[in-house]
Amino acid sequence: MRCGAGWAAAATLLVAAPALAQENNDLNFIPEAVQQAPPAPPPEAAIDQDQRIYLENAATLTARRSGLVPTPPPAGPDWEERLFLDAQKDWHLLPELDFAYSGRLNLRAEDTIEVPSHEDVRHDFREGYVSWKPAEGVFFDAGRINLKGGVAAGFNPTDFFKTRAVVEPLSQDPATLREDRLGTAMVEAQKIFPDGALTAAFAPKLDDPRPIYTNTDLPVVRPMFDRTNGQDRLLLKGNWNIGEDLSPELLYYREGGSSRVGANLTKPIGQTTVTYLEWAGGRQTSLIDSALSFGREVGTIPETAPNALPVSGGSFFGNQVAVGASYTGESKITWNFEYHYNEMGFSPQDWRNWFAAGAANAGRAAVTNELWYIRGYALDQQEPVDRHSVFVRFDWVDAFVTDLEITGFADTDLRDGSTQLQLTADYYLTREWTVGGIAGANVGTKRSYFGTQPQAATLLAKVARYF
Repeated sequence: MRCGAGWAAAATLLVAAPALAQENNDLNFIPEAVQQAPPAPPPEAAIDQDQRIYLENAATLTARRSGLVPTPPPAGPDWEERLFLDAQKDWHLLPELDFAYSGRLNLRAEDTIEVPSHEDVRHDFREGYVSWKPAEGVFFDAGRINLKGGVAAGFNPTDFFKTRAVVEPLSQDPATLREDRLGTAMVEAQKIFPDGALTAAFAPKLDDPRPIYTNTDLPVVRPMFDRTNGQDRLLLKGNWNIGEDLSPELLYYREGGSSRVGANLTKPIGQTTVTYLEWAGGRQTSLIDSALSFGREVGTIPETAPNALPVSGGSFFGNQVAVGASYTGESKITWNFEYHYNEMGFSPQDWRNWFAAGAANAGRAAVTNELWYIRGYALDQQEPVDRHSVFVRFDWVDAFVTDLEITGFADTDLRDGSTQLQLTADYYLTREWTVGGIAGANVGTKRSYFGTQPQAATLLAKVARYF
């Protein structure tokens, strides 16, 4: 059976790895070494614990390449200049009532956008919600919330609200993408017990899904609930401390007419290492089937158009797994080593079909556009295209000199060896000023996953002023 190997692997890992983490209000249940966050000023630079406001200018250059399968327009910018004001702030309205806001006002220019035009200005409304604490250990939240999930650093099968939420990222680091994304309009209830926690979240459908956005058709102020609230969604999760360093989290998620279950487990080993496992499974269709179905639903792919790739036409119990370890040594470097498995991703035969269809139809835009649409759909859903991959990430605080932080990651497709690489450096000049840069590359052969990415390399320079 198609799912047999993945299901057996997932079941084995669930039995073998024993611990877990909880998100948001119950973050105290997560071992510190597992938690990931985007680069931010060091603690002494924080002026107000209830806010993080900064003005940043970022200039990006991108080296592009052509491949065996022509990419559809728009190809994306060769250069981009962005000035944005980013704010995260909490207001304490009453002793038991808070309001939180998170958003980003963008001013941008690039070679694919006319100046001036409505695309030069955009507001990303990430979060805006009310928190109520009627009793000790009881929380109610309502509004737009970035509800994160999972314990892995590179791929989070149980982060169910990540889909379609990322808007024009400056970094490809998964730790940054978890923060810089649109929240989902929902109501959330949570009860914290001495030995565990229970959480329930319901996100109603507020708009019909729309086609996948490009960098030239993003709205100025519209909240884009079609991305985050295109279906009714329900999440139930709970964890319980059943022993020393043993607190498994179990999840149930329902979206539209389909359901998935998941689990998170962590296990500290000594003072420096934390092992962890994240798993989700449920009846789903393959990435190819899901992409083509969504494309027809939103009108991007004509109903009568033939499929560019063979489809299975049915659902199966598919597994997604991230298993790894985090290590923090005396040198202030935190390492994450992970293996990722996505049963819905491309099989070796799917890749052969993809390249064969692209080579045979290089002059037929309808076919090549559909081929790239499948991969663009995976990116929009924040799901891996590859089925087996390894991920390595490091975060080095006070690297070489004090106040210099360097992070980097490598994501490698085990089928063809192609790799996505990124290195980020942030130097904290003062309590208010930070300078930095990001260098990224997609490396591989012309018939590999990352080797066919249109972006061969990117280089970004940035300067930020914190308030």
